[in-house]
Order: sequence, then C-alpha cells, then structure tokens
Amino acid sequence: MTKERQDLGAFGEDLALKEIKRLGYKCITRNYRCPLGEIDLIAKERDCLVFIEIKTRRGRTTGYAKEAITGRKMRQMSKVALAYMKSNNCCDVKSRFDVVVISLKGGQEEIEVIQNAFDLAY
Repeated sequence: MTKERQDLGAFGEDLALKEIKRLGYKCITRNYRCPLGEIDLIAKERDCLVFIEIKTRRGRTTGYAKEAITGRKMRQMSKVALAYMKSNNCCDVKSRFDVVVISLKGGQEEIEVIQNAFDLAY
C-alpha cells in the first residue's frame, strides 16, 4: 500500500471516529488486528458492540465507497469479530456491523454511517 493511500485511510479513520463519537458511540479500539485480519474500529453504542469498517474515497461518491464492501470482506470481518468476542469473553453481548463511508470531493467531506450494514457471514 502506498504512503498516500495509508494517509488517506488514516485521515478517513479520524473523520469516522469523530462522527461516531458525535453520534454517541464509545470507541473501544482502533485497528484491531489478529491472525484472521483487521477491523478498523470497535465501539460500543448503548448495550451493543459495534464492529466498524471505514471506506474513504477521494473524488467519488459515497455509493462508490459502499461497493467496496464485498462478500469476502464481510466474511473476513465476521471471523475477526468472532475472534475478538471470544478472546474478550463477550460472546453473549449483542453486536452488529456498521460501515462508515467517506467521500472527499472538492474540499468537501461527505460522511455516511450505515448501521447494521450486514449480518454475520462466515
């Protein structure tokens, strides 16, 4: 991955974190990694554990960023989420998958939070 893409991703993660905090989420961890993969953000909203994927695109609509969440990505996130829940003894906690899509176009930031974007897939 190029430095430019890494910087764009980090910038998008910062924007997404601000937005979910504004919506009342409490961040638990950023960039959770395990041998099965990575999840951008893990947060808590009320009594729900939320696994969040962030997609940031420059010069495109949020619709384009949404298309980047493929079936393969959903399965990979599901596996990582289950591993996280098992290792943190929270398998009985309600959980969901959210996606934050960010479009940076013409100096404007368009941020959309899609709650319960997909079901557990493995």
